[in-house]
Amino acid sequence: MEDKAKSSFAFTSTNYRLLLISIAVVILGFILMAGGGTDDLHSFSEDIFSTRRISVAPLIVLAGYVMGIFAIMKKNRS
Repeated sequence: MEDKAKSSFAFTSTNYRLLLISIAVVILGFILMAGGGTDDLHSFSEDIFSTRRISVAPLIVLAGYVMGIFAIMKKNRS
């Protein structure tokens, strides 16, 4: 008697979609954090302390990481 090994992937297509979405959310968060520099070395730009860079963007990055963990841990229903 031969045992036919059923080859299956560890992740389903839903897992991969969620993982790609979470990577995109993390990248979006880092894009929102970027910028705020100045070309003039003798002046200081207050834009680096904006709410978007200090509060919103890190929360978006954190949400992306949480989504990534969820995408990895999610099991299919069948």
